[in-house]
Amino acid sequence: MGYSECWDLQRSLFDRVLAVKRGVADAEDLSGHEAGWLLTVEHNPVYTLGKSGKDENMLVSEAYLRSIGAEFFHIDRGGDVTFHGPGQIVGYPILDLEQLGIGLREYIDSLEEAIIGVCAEWGIEAGRVAGASGVWIDGDTPRARKICAIGVKSSRYVTMHGFALNVATDLKYFNHINPCGFVDRGVTSIEREVGHAVDFEQVKMQVVKHLSEKLKIEIYK
Repeated sequence: MGYSECWDLQRSLFDRVLAVKRGVADAEDLSGHEAGWLLTVEHNPVYTLGKSGKDENMLVSEAYLRSIGAEFFHIDRGGDVTFHGPGQIVGYPILDLEQLGIGLREYIDSLEEAIIGVCAEWGIEAGRVAGASGVWIDGDTPRARKICAIGVKSSRYVTMHGFALNVATDLKYFNHINPCGFVDRGVTSIEREVGHAVDFEQVKMQVVKHLSEKLKIEIYK
């Protein structure tokens, strides 16, 4: 899915949830989605820079990106620059955290825990790194490498943006950036860690299962 199209959809759903919270729309406007929506997409090649990101972490020009068929967007999430593309599961939960009874920090922790659980299903020991969002392999060693980036936006406890899990991503795209602003840490994917091809749809189902468990919600297709 094209990034611009997906961003427009996110904002539309975000506005619907927020309108209900503000009392300017009826709950029926959520069409049975009591807490919101979860979008799972696989983007065409695109780089996004968060609102607090630094331009110097983009190591090539926009003209060069166009020459390799990639897009570039400044967006309103937290975090720095990252890449989205084929072979990557990008999740956009548009959720009312007050409906879920959790705060923003607990929400981000839940996203990380869900992805850590998915990695464990593939025999990958993943975890957190202090002071750095996302999910990491060998996070406290010189071999630290990120397998899932996380960057969110929250307004009145309604969320946008989310996470990007590298499943079979072509990691050479990350050579054009300092991923998430880091110059001394690498990136990886499930396929790189396990050494063989994996079923992309199976991983997506695992992501939904673990998110449902960690956020204590039912996720309907």
